[in-house]
Amino acid sequence: MIIGVPREIKNNEYRVSITPGGVQALTAAGHRILIEKDAGLGSGFPNAAYEAEGAEIIASPAEVWKRSEMIVKVKEPLESECNYFREGLILFTYLHLASSPRLIQALLESKVTAYAYETIQLSDGSLPLLMPMSQIAGRMSVQIGARLLEKSSGGPGVLLGGVPGVPPAHVVIIGGGVVGTCAAEMAVGLRAKVSILDNNPLRLKQLDEQFSGRVTTIMSNEYNIRQYVSEASLLIGAVLLPGAKAPKLVTEDMVRHMQPDAVIVDVAIDQGGCIATMDRMTTHDQPTFRKYDVIHYAVANIPGSVPRTSTAALTNATLSYISKLADNDGGAFQEFDRSLYGGLNIHNGKIINQTINR
Repeated sequence: MIIGVPREIKNNEYRVSITPGGVQALTAAGHRILIEKDAGLGSGFPNAAYEAEGAEIIASPAEVWKRSEMIVKVKEPLESECNYFREGLILFTYLHLASSPRLIQALLESKVTAYAYETIQLSDGSLPLLMPMSQIAGRMSVQIGARLLEKSSGGPGVLLGGVPGVPPAHVVIIGGGVVGTCAAEMAVGLRAKVSILDNNPLRLKQLDEQFSGRVTTIMSNEYNIRQYVSEASLLIGAVLLPGAKAPKLVTEDMVRHMQPDAVIVDVAIDQGGCIATMDRMTTHDQPTFRKYDVIHYAVANIPGSVPRTSTAALTNATLSYISKLADNDGGAFQEFDRSLYGGLNIHNGKIINQTINR
């Protein structure tokens, strides 16, 4: 199969969808790899590194899209990239279609076969291609929040972990999945006061045992969310419904009653966000806005700012699935692999994975 890797064009997106090592594995299996010129530079991979493993470097994105049978990306295609869609093309990337009705329509009209990393799900319910980016985003949410709490960033001038005799900041995390757990690990490591809210009693028990009581675990309901949000120095939105829009668990009124200069980092923003006041996505160039005197961080591609780590982690997770698609002519819609079939969102002008309509 001819596999194309275009350069990512989302704001400050420095990741690339495959490493030179991934190219070596695919070319060894007999596939042809087309890499857009300089696609890997942001992640520290020069053109020569890909050429050395058998890839062909292509000067223009249009040629990569035109010549490829399958396009492998990191982020969802932007409007200018939708012009390259055509019937029979296979697209494999993070799509987040639940929050992108225009992209859904473009895929349906062009009859592209579109697989989403984030809806590939194993029998145990885990999301193997979303997990590495969720781990990175969770850890970075605390790193970002700590910086925004600094006075020079517009925050209240609070050190996340405090010092002896001075209390630490209170980090409140909505959602105890991969993002929430990784955020808690970072926050606990920085000596913050940490509370996690989740609606699954078993998950709360697991978190309590994992953190040996260093994290307060709270049943997620409107009453408890309201109380803990009002106390938060840093609020992290970490809610996920695979493939579907995130529920708005934190209302506008709850945000209105937060502490002045408190910080919200909504990691769920690429699925619509779980904070009601997150009414727009931001970019790495202009990452924050204020509402009700609360700092809102709504960047949808958080892992893009650490591309060397993110690209390697992404390739580790996606390579076996890319190989399966390439070896079987993109035919997971024939159900030769149940987990990969779950990643099939759109095929032949029809929505296959109905969660994107929720």
